Amino acid sequence: MALPVRARQSDDIEFRPMPIGPGARIGHVYGLEDTGDAQALVMELVEGPTLADRIAEGPIPVDEALSIAKQVADALEAAHEHGVVHRDLKPANVKLRADGTVKVLDFGLAKVLEAVATTADVSQSPTITSPAVTRMGVILGTAAYLSPEQARGRQVDRRADIWAFGCVLFELLTGRRAFDAESIPDALVSILTAEPAWSALPPMTPSQIRTLLARCLQKETQKRLPHIGVAKLEIEDALGRCTVVPQRVPSNLRAPADASAS
Repeated sequence: MALPVRARQSDDIEFRPMPIGPGARIGHVYGLEDTGDAQALVMELVEGPTLADRIAEGPIPVDEALSIAKQVADALEAAHEHGVVHRDLKPANVKLRADGTVKVLDFGLAKVLEAVATTADVSQSPTITSPAVTRMGVILGTAAYLSPEQARGRQVDRRADIWAFGCVLFELLTGRRAFDAESIPDALVSILTAEPAWSALPPMTPSQIRTLLARCLQKETQKRLPHIGVAKLEIEDALGRCTVVPQRVPSNLRAPADASAS
């Protein structure tokens, strides 16, 4: 599939795909196509519902939520090892395949943002036609997952992804956003000043996962969990202490079977 990036400008984007193998839990980005008038990312088509679809279906058992979160952490760890920060992790950017595997999408947008970012003035930021992203601290439509440093328009590093991971994990476990509001300004205020509704976590949530969430959602970057690999290890340990229920995608959310299959 091709995702439009921006209208053609005089300067070219140099695009370098991440050197990550096909087995990674990341939607593959094949390259950047130039049509003359515009540029577009060519990305892997991943079948299945999004994590946002799954959350909307109703409560997710704790062990299933942790299994999904572990795979998301796997994807982030692989990207961070190659110096790539996603910047826009959210349930709508996570796909659940029928076999239970997870794919995180839109890492290609992170690479393009790095290539075109030339100014901190958001009024001069490049136009990206995906509804998900503009650049550096301004992500319209996904304000609930912004880190405090993004909300302030500051430079970000992998700790912004760790914050967003905490938001996604909280939503997986509770069915509600960690920081929600009726408008983008209200959401930003909540991110900067409020705490998630910790009481909304299911009673069966392991104590180490509660601690992990608190570390991921530290507003000061210096106090935040420094590496997503630590989150993956904590989740693996928590899963080892409970009976794991294999992830199942509800039948009404599964991608249609190939019509050619018999």
